Amino acid sequence: MESNPRAHGIRQVAITVADVDAALGFYRDVLGLAFLFRAGPELAFLDADGTRIMLTTPQGTGAVGANSILYFRVHDIAATHAAMRGRGATGEREPQLTARMPDHELWTAFLRDPDGNLVGLMEEVR
Repeated sequence: MESNPRAHGIRQVAITVADVDAALGFYRDVLGLAFLFRAGPELAFLDADGTRIMLTTPQGTGAVGANSILYFRVHDIAATHAAMRGRGATGEREPQLTARMPDHELWTAFLRDPDGNLVGLMEEVR
C-alpha cells in the first residue's frame, strides 16, 4: 500500500454530448482518435494515447456543450488544424504562440465539436 495515496494521471475523460453518433464521427473521423467500443446507444469510447475518452448523453449530471476543455498533443499544429477543419471541424482560433518556455515554445489552436465543446490542440516546439 502507498504511504501517500494520490491520483496517478488521467485514465478517462467523459464528454457530455447531445448525439453520440455525431460526436463519435467528430472525435474518430476528424480528430483521428482510435475507436474502442460502444456500450449501448448512449456511450462510445475512444483512445487518446492511453487516455480513454467517453462520449455520453447527459445522465444525471453534465450539460451538452459545457464541458472542460480537452487539449490534444499534435505534431505540426498548423497542418493538423487545417486538416481537421478540412474534415469538418469548426475553427475557433488559428494556431498561435501561447508561451515561450526555457526549452520550448507552446503553440495552441482551438476547434469546436458538434455540440460546441471547445477542443484544444497543442504543440511543444523545441
